[in-house]
Amino acid sequence: MKICIFGAGAIGGYMGAKLAEAGAEVSLVARGPHLAAMKAKGLTLIEEGETNTFPVKASDDPAALGVQDYVIVTLKAHSVPPVVDRMQPLIGPETTIVSGVNGVPWWYFHKIGGPLEGTRLASVDPGDAQWNGFGPDRVLGCVVYPAAEVIEPGVVKHIEGNRFSLGEPDGSKSERAQRLSEALGKAGLKAPVRPKLRDEIWVKLWGNLSFNPISALTHATLDVLCTDPGTRAVARNMMLEAQEIAEKLGVKFPIDVDRRIEGGAAVGAHRTSMLQDLDAGRPMEIDALLGSVQELGRVTGTATPTIDTVLALVQLRGRVAGLYG
Repeated sequence: MKICIFGAGAIGGYMGAKLAEAGAEVSLVARGPHLAAMKAKGLTLIEEGETNTFPVKASDDPAALGVQDYVIVTLKAHSVPPVVDRMQPLIGPETTIVSGVNGVPWWYFHKIGGPLEGTRLASVDPGDAQWNGFGPDRVLGCVVYPAAEVIEPGVVKHIEGNRFSLGEPDGSKSERAQRLSEALGKAGLKAPVRPKLRDEIWVKLWGNLSFNPISALTHATLDVLCTDPGTRAVARNMMLEAQEIAEKLGVKFPIDVDRRIEGGAAVGAHRTSMLQDLDAGRPMEIDALLGSVQELGRVTGTATPTIDTVLALVQLRGRVAGLYG
């Protein structure tokens, strides 16, 4: 089984290191100093106080890696459409594209059934680049839970979590999903195959769509923005608007809004990924986390006044910083 991780930064690097440790036939697509370090010294993983280095096959040229059984995409959402053409050498007739990207996935309405079947989302897949370039039948969904960071080129530090929930768009327990689940399990990762992955997508998105932009606007850590009365109220309203959208799409939430916010507060003084990107001068993941929810509000005929306001503010924040649009 040949597995390629496209976008081997923090999360992709963590997954790649675990697969390499387990002896899987894994390759990594990366770039810049991180790639140079992996090619020269291998990929180093710091986990639970232990440091281990693994020789890995890494490249910035997909054509050098050949056709894969699985291509696991762990890029930021806005980075995927521009590289679909570059990824084609990795894709053969039986290749599965595993979408481990934050936010509402581009394939969301594939095999969902009902009147919205096949709906395309311009906010996450402009020009239908992924829909046409990959094809929705190739996709296997993935909700990524671990936290990790690249602390220096070629060195990934695992912070917490080891679950990568998998799911077919039609909810079936397919052979391709089970094969990947087993491979990840042998690498010490939890990879359950879920019949209703969209429910998990929304529970994770619930926090990302509210906490991330609020943190970018205020520079507050999770514990502060979840407990300050003003920002907590804004986050709560955004989550309630999103819940109304999701429930119209058939999603069932296993917890309520206040419990989800308490969960965010319990994480402590954590800087969200959007705030980290802003501080580091990296493009901000605004459309996949928030613009997509606004688009779904229009698709479902749901008013999103709080989401609209926060989205306008964080888009302008991103443009002023030169990190969006």
